[in-house]
Amino acid sequence: MTVLTRVTIEEAAAELPRLIAQVRQGEEVVIAQDGVEVARIVLPQSDPSGERKAKRQGGFLKGQIIEHDPDWWKPDDELADLFEGSESRFDELLSPPDGQR
Repeated sequence: MTVLTRVTIEEAAAELPRLIAQVRQGEEVVIAQDGVEVARIVLPQSDPSGERKAKRQGGFLKGQIIEHDPDWWKPDDELADLFEGSESRFDELLSPPDGQR
């Protein structure tokens, strides 16, 4: 069972090395202000073997992601004309092909 030590902010500031030593022994330290818990000092989480987890490494998906269209973000002039109110272009798109009226 974990021992719980409760201290004020002032006590924590004055006795931090002692409180950290208690945490290393398995205790939890609660820091309170005006009787309300505002912080908790606990040991960092580790895996079941007691060892710290390895630092994350970037690039593990390198070469596995394929970009099919590198220009997907570029504006489409035809679509932009429709949204910008170019009526002549809009009418052209809606009218039937030549000779089919």
